[in-house]
Amino acid sequence: MPSMKPQHTGFSRLLHSTRYSLQGLLAGWRHEAALRLELVLLVVLFPISFWLADTLMQWMMLMMSALFVISVELLNSAIEAVVDRIGLEKNELSGRAKDFGSAAVLTASLMAATVWGGLFLMRFGVL
Repeated sequence: MPSMKPQHTGFSRLLHSTRYSLQGLLAGWRHEAALRLELVLLVVLFPISFWLADTLMQWMMLMMSALFVISVELLNSAIEAVVDRIGLEKNELSGRAKDFGSAAVLTASLMAATVWGGLFLMRFGVL
C-alpha cells in the first residue's frame, strides 16, 4: 500500500495543495448547481458589500459569512460524493449523512442572511 505521507514539502507542498483546492472548486462548479448559484450570488453581492458596510469589520463579516456558505456547500458536496461512492441504494445512515450536510448548508445560509439582513437594516436606519 502506498504511503499516505505527503510527497512534497515546504513551498512545493503549498503549490500542490493550492492546485488540488482549485481542482475542487472547478469540480464543484461543474457538478453542483447549488454551488454555482452561491458563487454567482457572491459575485453579485461582492460590490454591494462595499456600499453596505460602514467599517472594515462589517465588510469582513459580510465576506466571511458568504464564504462560509461556500465552504459548507463544498463540504456537503464532499459528503454526498462519498456516500454515493459507497452505494446508491437506500440506506438510513446514508440518508442521514446527506440530511446533516444539507442542514449545515441551511444553517450557514441563515447565518449569512442574518448578517447581510442586519447590516442592510442598519444601513437604512431600521436598527
